[in-house]
Amino acid sequence: MNQIAHGIGDNALKLALQYMEDNPEEHVPKVIDLLLALIKPEDSRKKLVAAKRVMQEPGNPYRGLILRGFDELEPAVRKRFVSNFVLNASMFGPAHAKRLAKKYDCNIPWAILLDPTSACNLKCKGCWAAEYDKTDTMEFALLDRIIREGKEMGIYFYLYSGGEPTLRKTDLLRLAAAHDDCMFLAFTNGTLVDREFSKALAEVGNFMLAFSIEGFEEATDSRRGTGTYHKVVEGMRHMREARAPFGFSACYHAKNTESVGDEKFLDFLIEQGCMFGWYFTYVPLGKDADPDLIARADQRFYMAHWVREMRSRKPVFLMDFWNDGQYVDGCIAGGRSYLHINAAGDVEPCAFIHYSNANIRTVSLLDALRSPLFMEFRENQPFNTNHFRPCPLLDNAGALAEMVKASGARSTQPLDEEDVNGLTARCARAATEWTPSADRLWEDECARHARQDRIQR
Repeated sequence: MNQIAHGIGDNALKLALQYMEDNPEEHVPKVIDLLLALIKPEDSRKKLVAAKRVMQEPGNPYRGLILRGFDELEPAVRKRFVSNFVLNASMFGPAHAKRLAKKYDCNIPWAILLDPTSACNLKCKGCWAAEYDKTDTMEFALLDRIIREGKEMGIYFYLYSGGEPTLRKTDLLRLAAAHDDCMFLAFTNGTLVDREFSKALAEVGNFMLAFSIEGFEEATDSRRGTGTYHKVVEGMRHMREARAPFGFSACYHAKNTESVGDEKFLDFLIEQGCMFGWYFTYVPLGKDADPDLIARADQRFYMAHWVREMRSRKPVFLMDFWNDGQYVDGCIAGGRSYLHINAAGDVEPCAFIHYSNANIRTVSLLDALRSPLFMEFRENQPFNTNHFRPCPLLDNAGALAEMVKASGARSTQPLDEEDVNGLTARCARAATEWTPSADRLWEDECARHARQDRIQR
């Protein structure tokens, strides 16, 4: 199902994009008005109205980000972003997925995270994928099948992790070209991003990179190995020169939060050309996990405020995987907004939840979404009325263990087959210590919404 052809028409979209290129500041709002006349779902219309408002506010940092896209990226990238991400992945696709979710009584996600390979050329401390077998791989035909089944359900956004996904760069470029109505993103350690690969990404237009980085040189190399920082910066330079789309991914933990949450560091990443940034926090998975690396409550509280402040001032799109639950009504795992398929084919609720009832090699994507563990997630979400405590593992002690036991799910970590009770116990103290800070944040957020409602009335 080609959503562009069915929804707007490729020729009309091409003309609209050319019109925006001439004068984006003036013409983007006019194109949005045209889209509003064609798009009916209310959720999609709200997104378009918000985008128009952004473009009409000269000091809005997101306006600056949109204009950066016209200045710094290839036209092919802008075309694919509008057609594949804005329209297919964010508007037409979700409307179709919502209908099917009701029909089949299961979650259908907005995005799928895939591991093309479990192999990696680095050995980073605390890697969430360290317990997977390093010889696992998903062949091209299987990856292609997953994407085709996903598109039938309205899923047009595919992310890659691993392992190091760029070890499969040739196959991933082939997939991006074969599915030119989708958007792709790979989380990469950045060490294999050369000039040739960057140019290919700019040409295909629908494939972004998120470079993993933990701060400046000392902080990054201490976790990822000596010399990694300079290779990441070099990879970003190749992407910037090719005018290809990229951002960063940063894991904050007890020893580097001050480095990750540093305005000078964020400014540096924007200067390198980063258009977006994903913030994660450390989760103690596997036999070598160190619970002392879990970010302290005061550090997570700091990041919640810091990311929101940076959003209000910087021309970059920032996401905090744990602290942004308020915007998505809690946990997004279990197919509610995304799921993870590891390189062995195990369909997991989340990249940090290594338990499963289904393997994609033997079941369809739809059957995996209707598997017992996924249905447990659907039944129990949200796991807390306080959306600053979204996670069934890190924030709500015992919630994950109950679902794993009720569903009969097995561990997908062949190196240690981690018992869910032990994993949950490892996170219990952090959950307890985080609760008062999370409650304070939630109370402040509820009060802010109440004030806004009074003003609007």
